[in-house]
Amino acid sequence: MAVERCPLHVVEFSTGTAGEVCGRLFAGLGHDVVRCEPPGGDVSRHVPPLGLGGESLAFVARNADKSSVEAGFGIEGESITDGLLNWADVVIVDLRNEEFARRGLDAQFKRRPHLVVVRITGFGSTGPLRDLPSDSLLAEAYGGLATMIGDADDRPLALGGEQSAYCAGATGFLGAMLALSRRDVGYSGDVVDVELCDVVAYMDWKSDISLALTGTSPQRSGRNPGDWQLVRASDGWVGFIFQNKHWRSVVELVGASELADPALENEAIRRSQARQWWPIIENWASKRAAEEIYVEAQTLGLPFGWINRPSDLVHSAQLRSRGFILLERDESGASPIVGSPVRSEHLPWRGGQMPVRNGSAGARPSVSRPRSQSVSDGDPLKGVVVLDFGSITAGAAVTRLMADFGATVLKVEWLDNPDTFRSWKLLDGSRETSPYFASNNLGKLGVGINLKTDEGRLIAHELARHAHVMVENYRVGVTQRLGIDANTLQKINPDLIYLSLSSQGQDGPEAGNSSFGSTLDLLSGLAAVTGYDRDRPLWSSSDVNYPDQLVSLFGAAFVAYCLYEELAGARLDLSQREVVSWTLATEIADFVVNGHDAAADGNHRPGRVPHEIYPSRDVGQWVAVSCSTDAERESLAGCLGSIEFVGRDRAWWTENEAIVDAVVARWTVEHTRSEILHGLRSAGVPAVEVHDAASRSGDPRFAAHRVTVPRGGYATKGLPLSFAHYGPSVPEEAPALGANTREILRQYCALSDEAIDGLEARGIVHCG
Repeated sequence: MAVERCPLHVVEFSTGTAGEVCGRLFAGLGHDVVRCEPPGGDVSRHVPPLGLGGESLAFVARNADKSSVEAGFGIEGESITDGLLNWADVVIVDLRNEEFARRGLDAQFKRRPHLVVVRITGFGSTGPLRDLPSDSLLAEAYGGLATMIGDADDRPLALGGEQSAYCAGATGFLGAMLALSRRDVGYSGDVVDVELCDVVAYMDWKSDISLALTGTSPQRSGRNPGDWQLVRASDGWVGFIFQNKHWRSVVELVGASELADPALENEAIRRSQARQWWPIIENWASKRAAEEIYVEAQTLGLPFGWINRPSDLVHSAQLRSRGFILLERDESGASPIVGSPVRSEHLPWRGGQMPVRNGSAGARPSVSRPRSQSVSDGDPLKGVVVLDFGSITAGAAVTRLMADFGATVLKVEWLDNPDTFRSWKLLDGSRETSPYFASNNLGKLGVGINLKTDEGRLIAHELARHAHVMVENYRVGVTQRLGIDANTLQKINPDLIYLSLSSQGQDGPEAGNSSFGSTLDLLSGLAAVTGYDRDRPLWSSSDVNYPDQLVSLFGAAFVAYCLYEELAGARLDLSQREVVSWTLATEIADFVVNGHDAAADGNHRPGRVPHEIYPSRDVGQWVAVSCSTDAERESLAGCLGSIEFVGRDRAWWTENEAIVDAVVARWTVEHTRSEILHGLRSAGVPAVEVHDAASRSGDPRFAAHRVTVPRGGYATKGLPLSFAHYGPSVPEEAPALGANTREILRQYCALSDEAIDGLEARGIVHCG
């Protein structure tokens, strides 16, 4: 049974997207969030695009349901801050280091050891990059992700929107739940350290493995990453996404006799003749609407996607049917247009108005939050048993994070249907298991159960009786066929928290559709706003599969929240499409309110000029620059020696962005990367190098922060966050299939060795 809990008290000091997102998750879930703004209100209230009342649509999307107070640096401001911190359970801070120090927050926090502080920075609070802002472009450049996005013969790109900031916000929310869980069983509060560049490197873990396997850093593959292609339809773009087993369905879809050549069923031959048969497909697609191709492909079981623009998301029958698009509300832009990133009857989601400036701090007495007693030796999830039916990344990465923080994770597989990552990109026969598998499965226990048998399902049911959490990312309908759906398992264990990570959610007209991560790049709207210009959309490609990385952070955060809040029996319906679309709430609102259908605009972002990646004299070495203040732009003008740029306001820089980019690029290409970075940083201009996997591996910060950990000769994925007073021990190995079946069946099913031997002999279980 769920326990009625008092709201958490959250104080937010933020100037960037990541802190706002973290606070929005608390506020949306019903907790009291007070945002502290400078006198006159935060400048982000006025950053375009604007609603009909003049409010920033981005500010509304990320700050709805919060309270707001103005707390300056004078006596009155200090008094307000003191009162709020005495009241708070959680403090979210994403201020630059100089402002953090100016407010004296470090001393304030030390006087209140009960606080859980989520400290979000771009590059940490120490080291040579500590004064750089929490900017997604800078983080994605330095963290290595930008190297993977875009065309190989063009500059690196950030993903559309503010993706690394959203990921950092979700990571901060996860960290807060873990730290609160420790605090409430007798430990002190803690400081959760989230650095955007570390989160980015954590998400780009595939590149580290690829580098170790091939000796070469992977690079961006643009619109055509190998067998998968973005193909122009009559009114947009379609992602032709398929595996070798799908080829006959592709032939049936297109209906061209040239594709029916039996020789093309051989994958190697098909690849060698790609220049002959791809034009046939392109010609066919050019005469059809993108959505029409998508619908026909899905009926044939093809995991195609089509590029949704914000207008397509707004009109999507799938998103409307699930209440994700909220068009029945006031369309002035004064309230968010999108709903919760995760749907659950156990998690009512507020979607109200933006905080009113000049609000009052008011009287905020401390309120105790009673909890049932539990025992912990430090790991916040110790004692939590998780049934893991996740595979590849989306599901398996959620439970990997839970294992990292102490949960007992039972990874269930079967011999004829193992996790696909066990054999992913094995280049030779020297290994039984791909190193890709370890990154999402360290620390788990391997259990082999044949769920296609009645006895196998009964064993899974018995394990569910002892579990606290179930995680699955099957296609909708599969769990019901296997007898492990939420209705079945929660009848056996009503307290089981059940997380489903499906392509588009558990219901709606497109719920049964299949997808890969790249499909979701397209359907979510992300690909439409990623690219060099509006007519050349791009995806993150299978080498990144960004949606999977984002989804795993949100999935883990919401499970940790349900555990902390003791929401026994919660069902979490996580639509992977909706989670990615949630990060584009501003673009969706801009279409609803202003009719502007956002499209790719390179690395440009509102309010920041210049905001771009530039070449250096060193071939293939790039530098990212992001200026958000007039002072930074003045300093840049001095470095460039451009007198015509001096004294110009932000409006001028914005209106002349193309000219600015051209002048900066002419200057950077005449200097080495080290010269550029030294000159710009010395002048106070935010700039970083663009890493690839190789140069990132040579940067000691990522290993020191345990973003990667050495396992089996590979840089395996580590952790996206750290704590001041707690250090989880990263597990040593990932399980072989069924490696722990015997001990698990003894412990949870009370079976003898003889009984287990009999089950194995009949093909019910596998003891690896």
